[in-house]
Amino acid sequence: MSDTCRWYPLCPMKRFFEEGRLDEKWIKEYCKGNYRECVRYRMEDEGKPHPDNMLPDGSIDKKNVLF
Repeated sequence: MSDTCRWYPLCPMKRFFEEGRLDEKWIKEYCKGNYRECVRYRMEDEGKPHPDNMLPDGSIDKKNVLF
């Protein structure tokens, strides 16, 4: 079983991290760690909309606002 979230390849968190706009701690802790605790993961699985700049803990990252 993989420790990487199945949504990671499509997730804005991946893009933000690769662009240097998101700290690696988020990727290690959630995307490639305990992804089942990720609010984004759960919302995606439930088909619930969520903003691209919502962090894995459910807070909104105001510096990564997409227009």
